[in-house]
Amino acid sequence: MPTSIMEEVDDLLEATAPAQSAGPLPENAPRPARPAGGAHGAVLQCPSCGSAHVAQVLGDNGGISFVCTACGHSWS
Repeated sequence: MPTSIMEEVDDLLEATAPAQSAGPLPENAPRPARPAGGAHGAVLQCPSCGSAHVAQVLGDNGGISFVCTACGHSWS
């Protein structure tokens, strides 16, 4: 069993590597429709690079943190 979330992420990335595409989606790729209005339509963005490619992760002590999958910046 992994001793940290980063080891688990590495294991998951290795397990899913063949199923992933060759690169990121182009900027003009169709996006899923978002609900109109309210917090349900809000997009979380990285405070460092502004990317919307953000993952929510659980911290070691049960807290919630976020990681930008574009630049690697993490915050809580």
